[in-house]
Amino acid sequence: MTPLHALTISALAPMLAARQVTSLELTEACLDRVSTENGRVNAFITVLADEARRQADQADREIAAGRRRGPLHGVPISLKDLVGLEGVPTTAASRVLEGHVATADAAVAARLREAGTVFLGKCNLHEFAYGTTSEDSAFGPVRNPWDTARSAGGSSGGSAAAVVTGMGSASIGTDTGGSIRIPAAACGCVGLKPTNGELPLDGIVPLSWTLDHVGPLARSVADAWILYHAMAGAPNPAPLPAGRVAAGALSLGLLEPYFLDILDDDVRAAFDAACARLAGTGARFADRSVAHAADTPTIYLHMQLPEASAYHAPMLEAHPELYTPPVRLRLEMGRYVLGEDYGRARLGARVLTAEVDAALDGVDALVLPTLPIVAPPLGANSVVIGGAKHPIRALMLRLTQLFDVTGHPAISLPCGRSAGKLPVGLQLVGRRGRTADLLEVAGAVEQTLAVGR
Repeated sequence: MTPLHALTISALAPMLAARQVTSLELTEACLDRVSTENGRVNAFITVLADEARRQADQADREIAAGRRRGPLHGVPISLKDLVGLEGVPTTAASRVLEGHVATADAAVAARLREAGTVFLGKCNLHEFAYGTTSEDSAFGPVRNPWDTARSAGGSSGGSAAAVVTGMGSASIGTDTGGSIRIPAAACGCVGLKPTNGELPLDGIVPLSWTLDHVGPLARSVADAWILYHAMAGAPNPAPLPAGRVAAGALSLGLLEPYFLDILDDDVRAAFDAACARLAGTGARFADRSVAHAADTPTIYLHMQLPEASAYHAPMLEAHPELYTPPVRLRLEMGRYVLGEDYGRARLGARVLTAEVDAALDGVDALVLPTLPIVAPPLGANSVVIGGAKHPIRALMLRLTQLFDVTGHPAISLPCGRSAGKLPVGLQLVGRRGRTADLLEVAGAVEQTLAVGR
């Protein structure tokens, strides 16, 4: 029998509604996992044990009185520690924000609270979301649940580690260059980045106003569907339609040039096997390309660097020594980006957006790996693939940052394991403004792959 802390929200919701299990029992089960697992993976910065129990008790009383709000009512989740929660410190994993306490809920947190969600606490991350490994943090690195000598991915590494270890039923992360999808792939869960601008960012510490997204990390696509709708202001959505989209009827655009050029052997094998399984059901694959994909890092950096530096300018002037050195260096670099370079990058983003739109023409979604590598060792700066050395930061962003630049919705699903039993992620990309459609496609793919987590 699956323990409470490991059940999906989709499985828990009817149990909570029928009072077969109470929110307090579920919350205690997750808090027990925090007590046994957090010391191992360092996923949480702040644990709100007493407040979570109070919220769970209130949820139980409301459900018993017939005032159930929807499938999230009484479900315990966590928040990346960029997301404001009234009366709770927001640290952004940095000494710079020491003493800062949120005076109001972030907009998405308010919507989740309205849905009856129980907040277990705030999760660790790469400082100010400015990294891919979650190791530059004032609170120490997040460790991968499958191998604690390795990264959990970033920047929402604590959120992914919390979900995979049962320290909550889901978590909320942010994604500027891949920061939801990268840790989802590295740890082996589902991570959704919705269409740009679809979910409000009010009350969330920014990295780049243009590129920031907020979204869920969860145990299943159906759970991501529930969380996505609640964050969009619909706390009681209809379930993810089952069977309306069949994997055998899918047409998928396989992004090949650039996107499959640099993959480690384990990732390539798992991705190829996943595509073969989908093809075996009848899914059709069409070759697709994005002509200027190789320009993505340059375009991304010339947008992201100056926007991050502009936000941090007062803090950099007042307390530069409080930042971790790698994050401070990137913030300082942003001060030297010329206005004309920023302008050219914005024009380049429009070109890339049109090219991804064109690649999606005639297919249900684009498909590619999420990460070119499995979770790297903590402290590593580079990795060798095919005899060539590649910087880990650039490699981890290589397959995700394009879709932050263009704003297309994208989701990472587990699709296999490496020879060392580390998770591998498959990424699906949908049409702008059609995140719900992408989730339906992802649900069909997930059912076909049925990868154990």
